[in-house]
Amino acid sequence: MSRMARRDGGLGVRGQKDGSLTLTGSLPPAHGLWRLAWRRLLRNRLAVTGLGVIAVFGLVALLAPLIAPHDPSAQNLRETFEPLSLNHLAGTDNLGRDWFSRLLYGARLSIAVGLFAQLIVLGIGVPVGLAAGHFGKGIDTFLMRTTDLVYAFPDLLLIILLRSVLGGSIFTLFLIIGIVSWVDIARLVRGQVLGLKGQEFIEAARSLGASDRDIMARHLFPNLLGPLIVVVAFGVPRAIFIEASLSFIGVGANPGVPSWGSMVQEAYAAIFSSPHLVIFPSAAIALLMLAFTFAGDGLRDALDPRTEVTARPRRDIEEPTSPALPVPHETDTELPRAA
Repeated sequence: MSRMARRDGGLGVRGQKDGSLTLTGSLPPAHGLWRLAWRRLLRNRLAVTGLGVIAVFGLVALLAPLIAPHDPSAQNLRETFEPLSLNHLAGTDNLGRDWFSRLLYGARLSIAVGLFAQLIVLGIGVPVGLAAGHFGKGIDTFLMRTTDLVYAFPDLLLIILLRSVLGGSIFTLFLIIGIVSWVDIARLVRGQVLGLKGQEFIEAARSLGASDRDIMARHLFPNLLGPLIVVVAFGVPRAIFIEASLSFIGVGANPGVPSWGSMVQEAYAAIFSSPHLVIFPSAAIALLMLAFTFAGDGLRDALDPRTEVTARPRRDIEEPTSPALPVPHETDTELPRAA
């Protein structure tokens, strides 16, 4: 009798002489949510490509002082509007500054504004949503009406107003973008908490004497990580675009600080004579935003429990075979002849 057994010590089937089958080994460990999500993410080619592009931009931002061939702020009026060359890979602007070096340093600002703004968004939106959804009643009404009030103002207009009033360094810009953009996460967290607070594990924790702080920190918040990761992944390109828009109209990064938005604004006057000065920073903004969008879309599908991952067939399993039955041939049986 042939047999089927797994070589890794997992669950197997062994055939006996009497034709019966017996189970051998033990069941393999169940896959966790994060392991399954990682497998789903790796199967999404666009998401993996987006993560790769983000990693490249991140390395460029970190290694900009080592990669940049020139000082991004150094001016040389004798080499204004230089074309693409080995000395100036992306040409120079109207002040003779190396455009490629400014592109590299601009990546640092764009990635920083996307990440730090989302940290501020999480720091404001998550506590507000948790408190509103968990406590309910008057606290929920007050927090949600405050959220509606902030949501009623146009984002870009409110950012420009706060930027004009507060001014300050680039970190003030991070804070302003975060202050304006937290309302969506607050609403999301509140909706998730309202759906979780009636579950049995929350009632069990409350019956065991867990405080409201423990319930929110140990039971509710871990169940919000999946949706929060997706929202943050989609929020980073939004913050990058807001910073580029503000820098383009002159209220974003401080003058002299390399920024892709300000680079587009500075090169706009020479768009017909030197179009590459506008194309390079615009393409960098579009590529980075598209990479985060692909990554966010892949994370959303990967963290969706309704998405199934089909297991690949194992090559180390031998399928049981049954004994072959004799096939009758035409010569084995003689048909009666008609009289």
